[in-house]
Amino acid sequence: MARLRDKYRQDVVPAMMEKFGVASVMAVPKLDKIVVSMGVGKGRENPKFIEAVTTDLSLITGQKAMLTRSRKAVSNFRLRENEVVGAMVTLRGARMYEFLDRLISVVIPRIRDFRGLRTNSFDAGGNFSMGLVDQIVFPEIRADKVEHFQGMNITIGVRNGDPERSLEMLRLFGMPFRN
Repeated sequence: MARLRDKYRQDVVPAMMEKFGVASVMAVPKLDKIVVSMGVGKGRENPKFIEAVTTDLSLITGQKAMLTRSRKAVSNFRLRENEVVGAMVTLRGARMYEFLDRLISVVIPRIRDFRGLRTNSFDAGGNFSMGLVDQIVFPEIRADKVEHFQGMNITIGVRNGDPERSLEMLRLFGMPFRN
């Protein structure tokens, strides 16, 4: 079983219930999903780039990446309808907790010049979003094999959350936020 799932049940839930005065366990914020996505704007010129991005994303998350396509044509971006514009993976359950554990304990400490995550990256529903400049901060990706450095977005979806409660929950998990 995932280490962070045990920590959530044993440590985070009681602490959140005590701090916010919640009577029911069902009212405590809970992780719903983690979405990891990468844009592939350069994929139009080089189809191997799309393949490299999906391979990297699959290695990082342990789940096959899904290609996202454009819904309509935009001439200013030289974008046609139904063209590949990105790749994404939605993690739930045990894989979600394992990914979050690796993100907190391995990946974030490897970010160069890291001073803490911003606390204003929450939306009204309590979901947290962050971006990474390149994929080589993940230990699964070998830097010497990477041809194209590509950034990625990570969104942590929270159920029953508002920004304040979600921030406290992620702090209890060990996410390093700025003070």
